[in-house]
Formats: sequence, C-alpha cells, structure tokens
Amino acid sequence: MAQTTPTLTGDFSGFIKPDQAQDYFAAASKQSAVQSLARQVPVGPNGVEFRQVVSKPTANWVDEGGRKPSSQGEIGLRSFKPHKIAAITVASAEVVRANPGNYINLYREQIAEAFAVAFDYAALWGIGGDGTGTGPFDKSIADTTKSVALGTAAQADGGIYADLNGALQVLVDDKRKLTGWVLDDTTEPVLNSAVDLNGRPLFVESPYAGTSLDSGRLLRRPAVFSEDIGRDNVVGFAGDWSKAIWGVASGISYDVSTQATVTIDGQLVSLWENNLVAIRTEAEYGFLLDSEEHFVKITEADAAGGSGE
Repeated sequence: MAQTTPTLTGDFSGFIKPDQAQDYFAAASKQSAVQSLARQVPVGPNGVEFRQVVSKPTANWVDEGGRKPSSQGEIGLRSFKPHKIAAITVASAEVVRANPGNYINLYREQIAEAFAVAFDYAALWGIGGDGTGTGPFDKSIADTTKSVALGTAAQADGGIYADLNGALQVLVDDKRKLTGWVLDDTTEPVLNSAVDLNGRPLFVESPYAGTSLDSGRLLRRPAVFSEDIGRDNVVGFAGDWSKAIWGVASGISYDVSTQATVTIDGQLVSLWENNLVAIRTEAEYGFLLDSEEHFVKITEADAAGGSGE
C-alpha cells in the first residue's frame, strides 16, 4: 500500500519523559558493567550535596568520677552533579520514513550501548567515550595504586585462585572490602578453567539468563564480564562497589534534523544533499567515587610484575 501522508521529522522531535524512557536506561544499565555493581542514587539536573562522615567519634572506659575522654567526629559535604552525554546517529530518510517507530527501537539499542561504553570508560579510566581525551568525573577507579597480577602463583600454590585471593588480601590489609568484580571478557576462558584448593570451579555462572552482561560469582562475590574493560595490561577491577555511586538526571532529550551538516568519519556531510536523517540524543549521568583506593586493578602477569600496592 502506498504511503498517503508524509512522515514529518517534526513528529520525532520532543522530549521523552523519565517514565517513558525507562527502557532506555534499563538497557544502558544492563550493558554498563560499572552501573550493574555500583549503587544508583537519585540526582536532579542541578546535582545534589550530601553529608559524609570524615572521622568518627571514639569512646573509652572510665573510672567512677573519672575524666571522660573526648574525641572529634567530622562530617563534610560532597557534591554530586550530572554531566551530559550525547550521540548522533544518521540513517537514510527512506529507512526512517518506512517505519519510524521500528527505527527508534533499533536506535534505542544502539544508543544504550554507546552510553554504556562511554560511562564505563569515564568511571573506570577517566577517559572519553571514544577511548581518548579526559572524562567528566572527578575520580576514576583505575587511579588506584593497588594491583594484583593473574598467573603469578604456581599451580601447586593455588594458581589463579591464589592470585584472586591476593586481590582480596590487598584490600583487607588496607581495611577495605571486596564486594564484586568487573572483568574484561578476555579473562573468562582463564577463569572458566580455574579451580580452588578443593578442585571446585572458581567462577560460578549466574542462573539468570537474558542479560546483556555475562555474570556470575567469583570467590562468592558478583562478577561481570564486559568488552572494552581492559586497557594496556589491566584486565579488570575488584573492590567495594558501594563506594561508587551513579545517577541519571531527567529524561532523554532528542531532536531530529534533515537540514544540518554532520561530521561522519571526519568529513562534513550535508544531510539535505544526501537525503539523510540525523537523530541527536542527550542524557545526563553522574558518577562519584569515595576513593579509588577501595579498588584493586587486576593485571596480566607477563606485564605486571607481581602484586602489591
């Protein structure tokens, strides 16, 4: 059947409310390794300030009528504000005109992945969404001074199990916790064949299927595998993910153009001349790290030279 009425690009423009955008953010959360373990908190467009205990008061025993000990508990203020993340996708006008609703669904998956990759790059490495430049957040997990190498312990001494337990040891020695693992998917074959001191598999797969992250448990802690987690010789991170919080402000704003000029592969391309439609999408994410020293880097043995702080 011939199309009797034109599809106007203005029909796409507007603002997706937060409740309508829930699927967008759910998809991004599933694909972001950091968001899957870190704690999500509500955040407004202007950010939020919250109290943080810097030092705690102490108590001690005293004799009857004796002098009571005094100590000082300190509470500070920290700010948590969102930063804008954006992406542009371009398609032919014929594709959009034929089935605009389905195109938006396909675009949702693409933008969810792009947002997730950019968020993980910034939270883990402090770099931009394309793997270069500087990210918007104050601290990144990779700034930790702690590292442990996979493949350093002899099999007779525990092998990979001993290496991973070494990550726990480094954190415990610093009075920190290990609540979860984020690992590059290149480590999965190694962990699939690793066993503990009793010959039991180290990595236990999650009983839940249908997620976009491979996940399970490692040393009884949640573990997620994802692409593009590692850089250089670093193949993952372990630590206390309750010390990392994230949030998203407002909804997803988007607009559509057939008249603008867009940079594609480094070249300026006229949408009008090439009968193209561009959709620009923006959202605002916040990420705050208590301290990078709550985490330890997992490195490759051949380039790491051992473990330690």
